[in-house]
Amino acid sequence: MVHRFSILAIASLLAACSSTPTVKTDFDPAARFASYRTYTWIGKPTGGDPLNQQRIVDGIDAKLQSKGWKLATDGDVQVGAQVATQEKRDYTTYYSAAGYGYGWGGFGPGVATTTSYTYEVGTLVVDMFDAKSKRAVWHGSASGTLPSNSDKVPALLQASLDKMFANFPPGSAPPK
Repeated sequence: MVHRFSILAIASLLAACSSTPTVKTDFDPAARFASYRTYTWIGKPTGGDPLNQQRIVDGIDAKLQSKGWKLATDGDVQVGAQVATQEKRDYTTYYSAAGYGYGWGGFGPGVATTTSYTYEVGTLVVDMFDAKSKRAVWHGSASGTLPSNSDKVPALLQASLDKMFANFPPGSAPPK
């Protein structure tokens, strides 16, 4: 019974992690974000599910356009996005004590059970470059455990983009 409860707790923890991506952003303080009005795609995500690739492009387009930027063939800013996934393995060991006594001073054999589980971590990276100077002006990354249910991936992607573009362009909102 305790073993089943432990597995359920781990599954719940992983599910919670999949809905809260780790997001980091960085920018060039010398960049002229106030003067940027248009953007051009120089690299869209490849590999994996084509629907998720399109969701990423549409999501970034929506975020940039909500900030007043327009997609153009020769934009002020060049945008590139990449996606990577990595399979990870984790181990959890459960101990059950048997015998007499309390705590560390007990007698008798204990049983240790180790369970391994595999999960996939996805990372989305978005980079922006000033089209004239070719200098990097903004970088964002979002990383999180991918849900095993593919129906939940769009929500994770949306949460990642919401967090990534929350204070974009830099200086537009007070940091939290």
